[in-house]
Amino acid sequence: MAERPPADSFLRLVDIMARLRSPGGCPWDREQTPESLRPYVIEEAYEVLEAIERGDPEALRDELGDLLLQVVFQAQLATEAGRFTIADVANAVTDKLVRRHPHVFGDVEVRDADEVMRNWRRIKAEERHARGGEHDPLASVPAALPALVRAQQLGEKAHQLGFDWPDVAGVLAKLREEQAELEAAVAAGDRTAAACELGDVLLTLTSVARHLDVPAEMALRDAADRFVARARRVEAGARARGAALADLDPAERERLWALAKDHRAPGGNEDDTGPV
Repeated sequence: MAERPPADSFLRLVDIMARLRSPGGCPWDREQTPESLRPYVIEEAYEVLEAIERGDPEALRDELGDLLLQVVFQAQLATEAGRFTIADVANAVTDKLVRRHPHVFGDVEVRDADEVMRNWRRIKAEERHARGGEHDPLASVPAALPALVRAQQLGEKAHQLGFDWPDVAGVLAKLREEQAELEAAVAAGDRTAAACELGDVLLTLTSVARHLDVPAEMALRDAADRFVARARRVEAGARARGAALADLDPAERERLWALAKDHRAPGGNEDDTGPV
């Protein structure tokens, strides 16, 4: 069977969504609102991320479809309310891409990717100003982002304002300062102060990540996956000894953890129980 042209496939999805929302359509779909669909937007985005991390192209195809459905669903609701259509969505992002790539669609010349990003930020700021938007660059960072992502983006905006450390060594010195304040709050038994200082430590760590050009959210996700993989190997090691992990003495648990941490697959990396 011949492959359906992309435009035809997309229009078929749009038409199906409209039918589901029609009077003779699906009762569940007809009950939904932009607000009721919010959890699904987040859920589908994270499932796309998981498929990417697993390196599973079939799962990625399916999850991208589920995420696209959320875009089409929201656009259908907006169409019914007379606000905008899916064509408006596509046109808006297409026009934005053209505006923000003058080195491709215009006569601007750039030397490297860094200059592309500087132009992108400048054009974005000009667009916001033309719309009468706020001049506060921090206002452009969505408060609904995951905390680590938001903190790192706020740090990037602060850097653009000139409020930053000159290098990662300066951030690490600040991190040691914040750690000392956290330790003092813990020693004093002040839970409120400790929570505040812990937040400062985490915020500073996102600046470390930014100076290293490492996404803090991804670094923590990878570390969590490594922990899961190692913990499972430790638990399996305990079972192989005919014991429950909780029943082992601390020294034996520590020895099993060290073995799990040192475990390597033939290629030199830890095995495929986690992206480590």
